Amino acid sequence: MDKLRDFLKSWPGRILLILCLSPLALLGIESYLQGSVDPNEIAHIGDSSISINEYQTAVNARRSEVLDQLPDASLLNEDVLYQQVLKGLIDRKLLEQQAGKLGMTVSDETINRLLREEDIFKDAQGEFSNEKFATFLRQRGMTKDQLFAEFRNQLSLDQLNSSIVGTAIYPMAAVNKLIDIQLESRQVWLHRINWQDYADQVTVTPEAIKAYYESHKDSLKSKAMVDLAYIQLTPQTVQVPEVTEEDIQQQYAAYKQSLTAEDDRELAQILVTGADAQQQAAKIKAELDQGANFAQLAKRYSEDPTGQQGGAIGRFNPSVFGNDAANVEAALQGLTVGEVSQPVKTSYGYQIFTVTKDNSADVPSLDSMREELTAKAAAYKREAAYADKITAINDLAADGFSMEDIAQQEGLQVRNIKDYSKTDNQSVLSQPAVINQAFDDFTIHDQAVTTGIEVANGTVWVQPTNYRPIQTLSLDQARNSIAQLLRQQKATKLALNDAKKIAQTIKVPADINKQSVPFQALGQVNRQSPQLSNKERSIAFSEPAPKDGVVAIAIESEQGASILVADALQTQSKSALSDEQKAQTAAIIRDNLGQDQLQDYLEYLRMVYDIKMNEANLAGAQGR
Repeated sequence: MDKLRDFLKSWPGRILLILCLSPLALLGIESYLQGSVDPNEIAHIGDSSISINEYQTAVNARRSEVLDQLPDASLLNEDVLYQQVLKGLIDRKLLEQQAGKLGMTVSDETINRLLREEDIFKDAQGEFSNEKFATFLRQRGMTKDQLFAEFRNQLSLDQLNSSIVGTAIYPMAAVNKLIDIQLESRQVWLHRINWQDYADQVTVTPEAIKAYYESHKDSLKSKAMVDLAYIQLTPQTVQVPEVTEEDIQQQYAAYKQSLTAEDDRELAQILVTGADAQQQAAKIKAELDQGANFAQLAKRYSEDPTGQQGGAIGRFNPSVFGNDAANVEAALQGLTVGEVSQPVKTSYGYQIFTVTKDNSADVPSLDSMREELTAKAAAYKREAAYADKITAINDLAADGFSMEDIAQQEGLQVRNIKDYSKTDNQSVLSQPAVINQAFDDFTIHDQAVTTGIEVANGTVWVQPTNYRPIQTLSLDQARNSIAQLLRQQKATKLALNDAKKIAQTIKVPADINKQSVPFQALGQVNRQSPQLSNKERSIAFSEPAPKDGVVAIAIESEQGASILVADALQTQSKSALSDEQKAQTAAIIRDNLGQDQLQDYLEYLRMVYDIKMNEANLAGAQGR
């Protein structure tokens, strides 16, 4: 196993692992090995194609990978997942064909040489073992030709990828300059002017609104919306039956089983039968309590053949007692060597037990764990009740019950969200999984209640009504938003004019306090300062300050207008980064540049190779 792990850490091992175990490789996607192309394709790229099976396999693998990283499954956006997987598969097909066209390949001799160097295929004498190699292929259901073909294909892609990504140039001098820029700082004073303070000074005419509408009509679209009714269930709101002693016993049995603990105590018994068995057993127990020897009493009173050997029956075996096993186990609970149980009524009669030897592990007693076991039993009952409740509601939804009927029958409250949007959703149910279900074609057409959708704090069921698709807004529908936009634009322009006038009067630090508006002293700030907005940060270091003076800059901002006053730029004399960290920074920058170059190259390949999509098959593969 160690050799296998070492092999999988090597470059050919990683390639084989990618090919055999994961659908994700170069560009994030890798298909499983296939013997032939599925005729049911969703896309045709040049001389290659993507089959429905290949696409669904990649989607499922990618979904599993993403879900492993998400704290809440409802946050997974299926539409984005479908798009990313499809793009990755198409990109790979493009690069595969281009690599072949450019003659990028690897010979069998090279692959043979690489594999012969791997320890996993070597025998005790360090020689390549055909037997080990054959076993390796057999375990993965591959032939030698398949392995070599996939190796050759992947290595060809690596060559092409390296020739594009690996050529990105970003010299260390530029890296040092970039680091120095990030270390720059300066004293900054800030005053912001809100455009709303000027809103009363501007007017927006109907003519201006109409002119804007005519110029921007194609972009003035409504959002897809529904009115959404929903119910929500959480484990905490489910009514749970009280925990019984039987529940605690079951949890204790499960606890012992989880420890793989067995009752290694050896027992002896006294069995009495007949009409007066209960009175006889009580009399024997009284003698034992007074110190009588258990083995002697067993020989005298026990009606079981084991009585002649002092009643010894070996280890406790629950199957011997059938339905009475739980009662016997309860009587034996907590007994230590030499202690005697109370008489137990079983199908054999009345039995009294004692522990003669104990080789078992030290398992805590039920009483010492009672509080913990009670909590576990309560949690278990809550989970079971919660699951039963989900099943019941799903059954009602499948039978066509309305949201109100389901809520009434299950004792839940119906909540409503008006104008629930498909995009830019900021509601309490903004999870992609909920949005996808709410706007599902079948659900909208039938105005049906969905099945339960798991969210972070429970499960929700939704029912959409009054569906409004995306459409171009009429002038009347867009009038208010256009008026607001034009009013903001005009008011912002006035705010910016005043900001520029103020900025022109500030030449030295003393001028700041002479202004009629207050400035906030931010102190020494750098390019990452959270005190500034994105636009403010972009301009704060754009101009140098004159000697013994300050520079004042007025800009249009998200809020309206901002005036930034700054003194001379200062740079740390030495970066806190080590040479190794600088080299790592350079590598990251080059890799990012290389990825940009790769995307540009893929855009070029999309123009070179004909790409045809089968929209019907694609929709079917996506479950639409």
